[in-house]
Amino acid sequence: MSNSPKAISLAQRMTNAQAYWQTDAGRALWETQRACLGPVVEGRKGGHSLEMGMGPAMMDMSAIAHPIRWAPSLSLVESSATLVCPPDQLALPDRCLDTVVLHHWLEHLPEAHYTLQEAARVTADNGVLVLFGFNPLGLNGLTQRWRKQQANFPWSGQWRSANRLKDWLAFVDFEVERVDYCCFRGPMSAACGERWEALGRRHNVPLGESYMIQAQRRQRHAPIQRVKFGLRAPVAPSSLGVTRTDAPWRYPQSQRRLQKESERE
Repeated sequence: MSNSPKAISLAQRMTNAQAYWQTDAGRALWETQRACLGPVVEGRKGGHSLEMGMGPAMMDMSAIAHPIRWAPSLSLVESSATLVCPPDQLALPDRCLDTVVLHHWLEHLPEAHYTLQEAARVTADNGVLVLFGFNPLGLNGLTQRWRKQQANFPWSGQWRSANRLKDWLAFVDFEVERVDYCCFRGPMSAACGERWEALGRRHNVPLGESYMIQAQRRQRHAPIQRVKFGLRAPVAPSSLGVTRTDAPWRYPQSQRRLQKESERE
């Protein structure tokens, strides 16, 4: 994978994105996204986590014992706990991760739904799947359509709405628990204003530049298996000397014999 044309292409996209996160606008967005993620992962301890991020690592505030970071190629490996594999073929067993974070990769993958399916596969039943994306309904999302620099990150990606990703999550049997919008700023402002940020976060206004989707696997009730007891078939009414037909009722032969003997006496 690390030398394949697909890996080289993804590595180039990830490298090009680093320039944006070093700008004032990118750092401001990353800080607000990290603030949104903090309450979700701070209380989780033990287990394993996976972060597939286009920017700097965000899971350092978590108490999870074994954090894993994904990279498309060996050239981008940062530590020994880095997973290098195709994004739609994660080299991990089913339902083994407590937390999975997809940070803007769904906007830059040609077959993003396969990556989401893999992320859902490796998320544990009691784990959480977190998706970060640029909001096409926000102010910057509306200006994306007429910007000339479409080849630069983040404008080069395919921005999808939170409702669209809700449909994708339902397809992989995940249910959205919460959607948080963050980074409220004007098109000419690099910083996310504290006043507007506090107001937008408090009322969760769906006009933020970015959103964070928190989802978990749908819990299904265990199938009930009825126990079959080895009971004999019920006794037929005819063996008790009764009948449900309209024919006149007759004593059994033994009963008629006893009746005749009592009449003789």
